[in-house]
Amino acid sequence: MPQGVRAQRRERTRQALLRESRRLFSKLGYAAVGLSEIVSAAGVTKGALYHHFDSKTELFRAVLLEVQQEVADRIAVTADAREEPWDQLIVGCQAFLDASTDPAIQRIMLIDGPAVLGWSEWRAMNEATSGRHLVEVINTLVEAGRIPERRAVPLIHLLSGATNEVALWLASSADPGDLANAREALTQMLEALR
Repeated sequence: MPQGVRAQRRERTRQALLRESRRLFSKLGYAAVGLSEIVSAAGVTKGALYHHFDSKTELFRAVLLEVQQEVADRIAVTADAREEPWDQLIVGCQAFLDASTDPAIQRIMLIDGPAVLGWSEWRAMNEATSGRHLVEVINTLVEAGRIPERRAVPLIHLLSGATNEVALWLASSADPGDLANAREALTQMLEALR
C-alpha cells in the first residue's frame, strides 16, 4: 500500500475517533463514555484508537482543543468584522458568551475540560486559543494609548475570568433571557473601561 494511502487512512481513522468521541462526550459527558463505545461508534478497533491516542484523557484533550479552536475562530471572525479595537473587544467577548451557550460546547469546554484536565492545563489551552484574541485586542488598545500598559495584564486576566465565570453561570441557567442580560452587563462593564 502506498505511503499516501496509509496516511489518508490514518487521518480518516483519527477524524472518526475525534468526531465520535466529541459527539459522545458532549451528549453523555466524559465520565459516562467508555473507550469501547467510542471505537464502536467510530467503526475502528481499540488498537487503532491507541495508535492515535495514549488514553481516553489524551483523546479528550484533542477533542477539547478542537472545540476551543472552533470557539476562538468564531471570536476572531466576529471581532475582525469590526475596525475599532473597542468594538472588537466587546463583540469578541460577546461572541465567546454566545458560543459557550451551545450545550455541546458547554459540556466539553466548560464542565468536563477543567474537571478532566485540571484547572492549570485547561487555562493554558484557553489562553492559547480564544484567550489569544483577548490579548491581541488589549495590546492593540495599549499601542493606541487607549489603555495604560501597566493595566494590560491585569485587565486580560480580569476579563478572561469574568467571561469564563459568566459562561459557567450560563451553562447552569435555565432562563433563556440570561444570555441577553449577561451580554448587556458585559457591554456595560467594557464600556466603563473606555
